[in-house]
Amino acid sequence: MKLRSLPKGIGGSSLRDLARLRDCRRRRASSWDRTGGNADYLRIPKGATVVLADIKGAGCVTHIWVTIACEDKCYLRKILLRMFWDGEANPSVEVPIGDFFGMGHAICKHFVSLPLTMSPSRGRGFNCYFPMPFAQSARIEVENQCETDVRAFYYYVDYEEYDELEEGLGRFHATWHRENPCKGIPEAKVNLMGEENYLILDAEGRGHYVGCVLSVHNLHTGWYGEGDDMIFIDGEDKPSLVGTGTEDYFCSSWGFGEEHFAPHHGVSLMGITQDWTGKWTIYRFHIQDPIQFQKSIKVTIEHGHANDRSEDYSSVAYWYQTEPHKKFRPMLPVEERLPREEIGIVKSGK
Repeated sequence: MKLRSLPKGIGGSSLRDLARLRDCRRRRASSWDRTGGNADYLRIPKGATVVLADIKGAGCVTHIWVTIACEDKCYLRKILLRMFWDGEANPSVEVPIGDFFGMGHAICKHFVSLPLTMSPSRGRGFNCYFPMPFAQSARIEVENQCETDVRAFYYYVDYEEYDELEEGLGRFHATWHRENPCKGIPEAKVNLMGEENYLILDAEGRGHYVGCVLSVHNLHTGWYGEGDDMIFIDGEDKPSLVGTGTEDYFCSSWGFGEEHFAPHHGVSLMGITQDWTGKWTIYRFHIQDPIQFQKSIKVTIEHGHANDRSEDYSSVAYWYQTEPHKKFRPMLPVEERLPREEIGIVKSGK
């Protein structure tokens, strides 16, 4: 019998499709101890790159689980996660590992969403459920850019294996970006064209955007969330999708009053609600409402109303598209990825 992925329910990804009988083989790459002992982890020397999975043939990654023991307190920003599909030279995923799994600022903390979780204890079990199909091969690797060895890196890469992949499936992509700080324009009153917006995603090809994780270190007192999302599709000069405020795009309202973890949106890390300073991580996943593009997409958001604030913004964008994809900008060096020390908060002003 020929094993071929089916158009409905790749990986049994919806409750409705769980009853559908499917022809595939379940496979796993993991860090299990090949000697039969209990050392079920990798030790990754500083500066080393290790391959977690090197899969030949057609298939779909359905789940990734990771937990890490490392003495470098910023290891979540210093360890890079990369993924390559179908023999490509440029990675389709290149993101600091903590940010990829949904939490910014090199912080490890419990939260739950539909595609990403950090699970107890203290959020150290990282999980990803985005389906990641491939037709010929898949390679997943991590690079340790810490000042010390990674003492223990445990992982599962669970995937399905097919004889061939159905047509019409995009490849999974994720990229990280940071502006530290954004260039604020205090005098600005109007911003109709998205000039100087914070850039979440700039992609070319055919595909659909499925969401982002946005981390903000608010360096000044005052509400930072008046920035509108503006999304440009297929080369538009003026965005066709324009929002009404940062908290609105992230499906909240009247600010972010408390942590909350919904399947498609949430506030996974709260700053100080009395003056809105400190570190924040918020997420929005377009699982039920992906944003399609035929040629290109540019996803942006204002940093304050009309970009009037100068805060530390970083983000991960997630999307699917045809290959080849636009090559990512070079990853920032380690020293430019590190979180700011929470000092020098400016009282009022922007």
